[in-house]
Amino acid sequence: MLQPHELQLAGDILPFLRDPTAAIARDFTVQATLLRLPAGATIFAEGDECNVFAVLAGGQVRVFKIGETGREITLYRFGRGESCILTTSCVLSQRNFPAIAVVEHDAAAFVVDQATFREWIDHYREWRDYVFQLLSHRLATVMAIVDEIAFRRVDVRLAEFLLRHAQGDPPTVSATHQQIAAELGTSREVVSRILADFNDDGLISSSRGQIVVRHVTGLRQRCDPQFRV
Repeated sequence: MLQPHELQLAGDILPFLRDPTAAIARDFTVQATLLRLPAGATIFAEGDECNVFAVLAGGQVRVFKIGETGREITLYRFGRGESCILTTSCVLSQRNFPAIAVVEHDAAAFVVDQATFREWIDHYREWRDYVFQLLSHRLATVMAIVDEIAFRRVDVRLAEFLLRHAQGDPPTVSATHQQIAAELGTSREVVSRILADFNDDGLISSSRGQIVVRHVTGLRQRCDPQFRV
């Protein structure tokens, strides 16, 4: 059972819970649990049964796939007030989880069991609307990733990635080639080859785990005309 301050936190991220006298708020207080999840914790591994539904109250979770060759691809991330659409789909269809979900930054989550989740879908319009909006928003994100991987050149996407994630002076990206490959849905070898080309052209310099952008204007010229940081 949630404490009053925990229900208040839930109301901050799910506005339909702000009225403690509402039926959904009363049920949420009794049925939900607030869990703390440390960075690095695996929430679901591929093939796990989806027996709970969680809404993040803070932190960040990464959902990704690993292919037979060992190549990773990040499907999406979700944070405060959001949930995992694969978990939602699996709970609704009673299928096992088809990817891996790992906590990237220390997180807290409100958790309900799958039977309660499905019951609320049937009985509470507010809960049903939240779940459907979640599915719609995240599906658009996944479709954008598919479009990126299938139809856009890796060198263009890599240039955009570097400009988007570079911080400091000089602008620096703290990531390994493998981590970048996982974000872009390609192989480490491809990322290393393109970064070597960028280095030869004077656009970047790199060391272990760090890439420094040396020529912002030149790197921008490798991006799509519509690109904005």
